[in-house]
Amino acid sequence: MTDFDPAAQHFAGAEHRSRPRPLSQVFFQRRELDAILSVYGRKVAAGEWRDYAIDGQREESIFSIFRHASEMPIYRVIKRPKLAKKQGMYAVISATGQVLKRGHDLSQVLRIFEKRKLKLVD
Repeated sequence: MTDFDPAAQHFAGAEHRSRPRPLSQVFFQRRELDAILSVYGRKVAAGEWRDYAIDGQREESIFSIFRHASEMPIYRVIKRPKLAKKQGMYAVISATGQVLKRGHDLSQVLRIFEKRKLKLVD
């Protein structure tokens, strides 16, 4: 039996169907975060990086890496699922906006931090 509220002029429990659905956001999955945080941990231990931030947006998720918390991010690891069948959904972008590496496999993209010593010039 359903409950009817004459004052509200609707069935109890039906109000959730009339509300607009919230927009979905893109987030890193646990295995992706594990890979990113593994590289991040090594760089923190080496004294190169100090802080990070994660931002889940509607079309992308961003892992920002900082030398100091008060600065702009020196690198951003971005996940854009819409590019999965094109250029690859993962990218590493420098502070200047230059795409350093892009690809379909996150571990391959993160190797940019292992291959060469990246250094920003002040």
